[in-house]
Amino acid sequence: MKRLLILVNAFIVTLAPAAGTALAQTIAGPRAFEQHCATCHKTAGAPEGAQDEWKLRRLSSEEIFDASGKGAAHTQAGAATDEDRRLAAEYLGARKVGAPQAADAKQMQDHCASNPSITGLSANPVWNGWGNDLSNARFQPAKAAGLSAAQVPQLKLKWAFGLPMADEVYGQPTVAAGRVFFSSDAGAVYSVDAAAGCVYWSFQADAGVRSAISIGPVKAPGTAFGIYFGDLKANVYMLNAATGKQIWKVKAEEHPVARITGAPSLYQERLYVPVSSLEERAAGVSTVYPCCTFRGSVVALDANTGKQIWKTYTIPEEPKPIRKTSKGIQQYGPAGGAVWNAPTLDPAHHTLYVGTGDAYVEPATKTTDAVMALNMDNGRILWATQDTENDAWLSSCPPNGGGSENCPKDMGPDFDFGASPILRTLSDGHRILVAGQKSGVVWAHDPDREGTLVWKVQLVDKLALGMITFGGAADDQNAYFGMRTSNVAGVKLATGERIWNTPIPAPQSQGVPRGETAALTVIPGVVFSGGWDGVLRAFSTEDGRQLWEYNTIQEYKTVNGVPAKGGSMASAGTTVAGGMLFVGSGYIFGAGVPGNTLLAFSVQ
Repeated sequence: MKRLLILVNAFIVTLAPAAGTALAQTIAGPRAFEQHCATCHKTAGAPEGAQDEWKLRRLSSEEIFDASGKGAAHTQAGAATDEDRRLAAEYLGARKVGAPQAADAKQMQDHCASNPSITGLSANPVWNGWGNDLSNARFQPAKAAGLSAAQVPQLKLKWAFGLPMADEVYGQPTVAAGRVFFSSDAGAVYSVDAAAGCVYWSFQADAGVRSAISIGPVKAPGTAFGIYFGDLKANVYMLNAATGKQIWKVKAEEHPVARITGAPSLYQERLYVPVSSLEERAAGVSTVYPCCTFRGSVVALDANTGKQIWKTYTIPEEPKPIRKTSKGIQQYGPAGGAVWNAPTLDPAHHTLYVGTGDAYVEPATKTTDAVMALNMDNGRILWATQDTENDAWLSSCPPNGGGSENCPKDMGPDFDFGASPILRTLSDGHRILVAGQKSGVVWAHDPDREGTLVWKVQLVDKLALGMITFGGAADDQNAYFGMRTSNVAGVKLATGERIWNTPIPAPQSQGVPRGETAALTVIPGVVFSGGWDGVLRAFSTEDGRQLWEYNTIQEYKTVNGVPAKGGSMASAGTTVAGGMLFVGSGYIFGAGVPGNTLLAFSVQ
């Protein structure tokens, strides 16, 4: 056994990617594939005997990497370095080469002394899923938070957990039954003790996992409670929450670049799964990609079995051939409308709400950059309100024309709704659906009048710089949003009036980016925000005054013995339960700082 572990560790060291490599958030992987692999493995017209890109994406990163170093064709291609091969393999496989061995909890120290069964979720405070409740308000009441505004300045780091092979910790932690469930871009899902950080178990998904985890009771032999999440190959999983054993796995979407980014929302034995994609990045970089055929969707599954109940595409019309490029590559449309966010559920009205992304081809359909309402029972589209028209956009395309022939001629502004809409009831009884957009505009729609606009407020001077990306939080009176322009603001739910705006000082360290695009979290009197600069901050909900901060960009001595450091926080938010605060640190997108740690804070 000792010799086996040595061999496994040697394999991990040999295949570990260079520091700073990010699988899905950079263009290095797509470009490596385009430059060294696409000639033989392009989607359309692959030579006889060569698997096309679509088939390669069904393989693991390790299988692709291993195969790329064998055979006469690969030998003749010789210009590809091992790093190029690795980048292409990780781009196609959506997980780092060597991750299954490196990320296994069995190789860690500080295992929990025992692993008791989970008999209920009411004995300990819970933060469940993305938004903590069906409304996606990201609000934790005082009793469950166990943390007051007066205590926040006394928060200290209690423990740190290192995630092997990770550069990004973008799966928001879920807290339930005295445990924390979380994931990383290496595809591992962990269960650890909330108080001590000791590890119960790990599970390896087929690809990286960035969705938050939902937990609930299960009707399955030997399983009382299950956890649910999706991966970057559009697989959806249900595991036994106590043991980490896989109960079922289903594919929510067969499109090869589909992925699950937003958390599945769980309610009464149904799981509502949002589906997004990597197509706007793959198509923008490539000259041989047949752009574009992906459509965002929401899929309803039986939570006990994984069986599909219904599926609704945000763009009802199926993509059709529209033209060919100068290289003879067929192009298609319409496409786009990815659902990046966790569905907001409204059981009393049998309705769920989502925000949609931009279009990938022109013309942009009316259900892109929109807030949509679907019937929870059958998936029927009830209404859709588009807040930005003509937004056809692909990554890496120049704004004024040029680039790949896939690029829209009239590039849109990329104003997706990346964040879940927040459903609140006002003091006068009226309901409101509040959605922050990447433009920096917050929109309020009336869910009871087919999405009629109630108010909108622009929180930045220049729309293109706004970037409300992963969303705000709301209490009973106000909503709170962070912006890429490095400020956090509060607005009145009833009117949209801005009540305060707090700018964030520029980082003192050179090369550290600015911006507050991670999802916010609110408890009575306090709103928490994680920044691109790696600083976790707390603000007063009354006047925006900063109450506390902690710079996560540092090295940590971890409870599990894995070397770890903090980085940017720009997607998942903090979770608060039982007097403790949990947050992942590490996010690369653009100029972000990599990191591989989960941090736990408490009052000390």
